[in-house]
Amino acid sequence: MTHRSTNILTLLILVGLVAGALFGEFGLFATGTVVDGDHWLKAAGDLVLIRPLKLLVVPLIFFSVISGISRIGDPSKLGKVGGATLVYYLATMFMAVSLGTLLVTWISPGVLQASVQEELIGTAHVIGATQGAANDLGSAWMNILYQLIPVNILDDMVKVQPLGIIVFAIAFGLALAAGGDKTKAARDICNACFEGLMILVRWIIWLTPIGVFFLVAWTVGKIGFDSIKGPLGMYMVTVLVGLAVHGFLVLPLVLYLFSRKNPYQFMWQMKRALMTAVGTDSSSATLPVTIDTAENEGGCSKRAANFVLPLGATINMDGTALYEAVAVVFLFQLFGIELEFGQLVIVVITATLAAIGAAGIPSAGLVTMVIVISAVNMNLTGSATGPLPIAAIGIIIGVDRILDMCRTAVNVWGDAVGAKIITKLAPDD
Repeated sequence: MTHRSTNILTLLILVGLVAGALFGEFGLFATGTVVDGDHWLKAAGDLVLIRPLKLLVVPLIFFSVISGISRIGDPSKLGKVGGATLVYYLATMFMAVSLGTLLVTWISPGVLQASVQEELIGTAHVIGATQGAANDLGSAWMNILYQLIPVNILDDMVKVQPLGIIVFAIAFGLALAAGGDKTKAARDICNACFEGLMILVRWIIWLTPIGVFFLVAWTVGKIGFDSIKGPLGMYMVTVLVGLAVHGFLVLPLVLYLFSRKNPYQFMWQMKRALMTAVGTDSSSATLPVTIDTAENEGGCSKRAANFVLPLGATINMDGTALYEAVAVVFLFQLFGIELEFGQLVIVVITATLAAIGAAGIPSAGLVTMVIVISAVNMNLTGSATGPLPIAAIGIIIGVDRILDMCRTAVNVWGDAVGAKIITKLAPDD
């Protein structure tokens, strides 16, 4: 993709974002019809953009990881790259969730007058998305372990469970690299398949402006800007301030310290992937665009991008971790439950773990939030109001989509920063 065509595509995506917001806000949304249970705008956005991108996710993860591993070659070098990647992911997620916990404790958006508090509590309702979710920390760990050691890789591919696919692809890539000349043909085939997929990605991303228009129009039309007033507005402000601090200050500082590159120049180079993340609301769906942008515009090595970005889209969720910490503490504040320092530490630890287990799909954080609430409830002592009901999540679900768009962009930005840093350890020859 040439520099000129990239600029045109970026401009078209931006136009799609703005036009979609205006279309959704000014009453045109209400005139729409329902298609297969969804508003026609959402159905159109899914058909035009989300489904084509998700179609590529499984084969792209499989071939990109194998390609990245076989390019790195030396197992000792791979160990260094893999270790550095995991340390980076865990460290930045821990920083994000700690920042969110500090902000929500300081701003206290859920500490309200008694009358307002009762009105908000009355709006809580049980949401279907939380049914059957893991309800303790042990279940969360076991869920991750089961994903890491799959029984049937084809079943994982069908169910789009990326952790198992990545683990198998890493092992298979190592085997192909260790095979030398005997497995050279297989390595060439995997590399060729990956390059073919990236060509297909570049074709599909020209649909991004149209898909983003439909999805943003549906989001704004469904939620409306009026819903961001009052206590929920302060909750949203807290989340957005945390995401902005982490995205514009913390991650750029980490990138500068470890690469000595201009972080804001790199952010500008990654703008196409970041805007796609806002529109699609899914780090997994954005993955094809993220890899393409990181390699061709961001200056990341193929070795780093092919290994770090698929892994990041699966386990590195800075924005989700921060959001979950803010949301959980906010809900406890609403119900008049004051969390002590030890309980806030539990929020930090479990929100980090839950974010790792969150799927790269819209609103996945709402499901894993059950883990965090349950862990804190088990450690409540001396609370006059009792544990926080899981149904309280219903209070924030109405405004979740807008926050999800923003935290997805931070998730993708964190992955991109990781790829840029790891490029120093795994440059292309």
